[in-house]
Amino acid sequence: MKKIRSVTALLTVLLGAFSTLAAIPAGYYDSLNGKSDAELKTAVYTIIHNFTQVSSYSALPTYFEKTDVYPQSKRWWDMYSDIPLYAPSFSGLNREHSFPKSWWGGSTSIPAYVDLNHLYPSEMKANTAKSNYPLGTVDPSLSANQIKFDNGMSKVGAPVGGQGGGASYVFEPDDEYKGDFARTYFYMVTCYQYEKWSYTYMLEQNTYPTLNGWSVNLLLDWHRKDPVSEKETMRNETVYGIQSNRNPFIDMPELAEYIWGTKKGEKFTPGTVVVPPTQEAELIAPSTGMSLQFGQVALGSSYTAKLFIKAIGVVNSIDVTIYKDDYKMFRSASNSIAASLVCSEDGYWLNVTYAPTETGQHTSRILLDWGNGSRAVELIGECLPVPTLTACTATAASSIESDRYTANWTYPTNEVIDYFMVTRTRYIGNNVYTEEIPAEDNFLEILGFENSDREAYSVQSVRLGYRSPMSNVVFVEKSGVEGVTVEEPLQIQAFGGMIRFICSAPQNNVRIFDISGRTIAEIDEVDNNFDIDLPRGVYIITTAQHPTPVVVRN
Repeated sequence: MKKIRSVTALLTVLLGAFSTLAAIPAGYYDSLNGKSDAELKTAVYTIIHNFTQVSSYSALPTYFEKTDVYPQSKRWWDMYSDIPLYAPSFSGLNREHSFPKSWWGGSTSIPAYVDLNHLYPSEMKANTAKSNYPLGTVDPSLSANQIKFDNGMSKVGAPVGGQGGGASYVFEPDDEYKGDFARTYFYMVTCYQYEKWSYTYMLEQNTYPTLNGWSVNLLLDWHRKDPVSEKETMRNETVYGIQSNRNPFIDMPELAEYIWGTKKGEKFTPGTVVVPPTQEAELIAPSTGMSLQFGQVALGSSYTAKLFIKAIGVVNSIDVTIYKDDYKMFRSASNSIAASLVCSEDGYWLNVTYAPTETGQHTSRILLDWGNGSRAVELIGECLPVPTLTACTATAASSIESDRYTANWTYPTNEVIDYFMVTRTRYIGNNVYTEEIPAEDNFLEILGFENSDREAYSVQSVRLGYRSPMSNVVFVEKSGVEGVTVEEPLQIQAFGGMIRFICSAPQNNVRIFDISGRTIAEIDEVDNNFDIDLPRGVYIITTAQHPTPVVVRN
């Protein structure tokens, strides 16, 4: 049973059942009728995988104020801890990917990175302890000092037999929220069933069933024992109003049984849930009352958001008009959309651009009119001056283990930033690999260290799309000794046929000579992690900032 935390919440639970299902758009789930197993799961994917993304990762707390706050007290509804923290301040909280982003490789370019259906506010220590561990049941026989983390709601520790999928630890949420997490994972492995998984603790590399055996058993058990709560249904409605897609496993809890559980092989009928009858013409997305948020944009820049439009039964073209208030600050990529496009299985994506010409808050509306009906979506953006950012200082790595370590850095706390971008460099044999990883705190747990011979990292702060100068570079060694900060402005690393520049600031007038003094290359400017292919040999390198010759044996 869910714990009801206030009399008002109890009244909401009692009254909510009469309003929740009525908000499901007419015809939204019609395509699931008569399907079963893999075909049913893919049909669900087709419905939910297209949605209007939120404006940015940094803007998530603004959306969380709508989806994850107790309405009476403005206290954050945190499923990871019971520490009283209050909106609008987001201090002490993280933007938590409940389905770990490292499982899909951490890419910021796929919608999962900002998908509110699995993003929740989480107290920082609980979020850090959860790491990228799978869900599971912590072995109850463990003593208190054997459990990695326990704050009374979230627990991290060694799993019971048969769980974990090879992970050393699992994350076990409070009983009150186990069903919430199960239905979140059902959504994720359906909405992103075509992704290639980097970690397969709970997953298989296929579109069906996607969840492996032990995970199916665990999640269905949690799903059955902790049924859908009013918190989930209200949140589902709110997310639908923002993204124009829903979590079907909240709307229709029995759907999970047809895909993974006791009703596998049976044909699903959406009619088992009360859904309004299909009308002649209905706009499924965007939802009624939706607003398209552009977030904050620097003066001189622009931001293009994608508005997802999908309809059933519409026969006329949809006319698109931007009107009211600051309409000159916004523009649409199209003034008319064919009915065949919006009524197609994949719907239609309309590009809407916010290009402010002066600072301040700007609002307008975009009207979608299909002749016998119309819908307006509010457009909201804010323009700020171009930010000035100071370089961060990378500090020694901590918590170094065989498969992970924590990168650390400091930054001017008087500067407003959106997030940090960590440049991770991996040295594996004669090969060098570089990737960028976003972080919201001044530390980041780096995973997959067991696959590297050594690593290095540097950091930039990011605000409104602008980046600070690159920090210094820190190396992390396999010996377990904490990383040593590179104070020199330039280091050159050689990797069998290639050299790499590692610098805390751009280097100009780069000159490369062979051992005889012959000029091999002249480069106007190089940045950190700049690579150049060179035959094996001994080279002498100078730059305007580092005129003392650097000798490199490649």
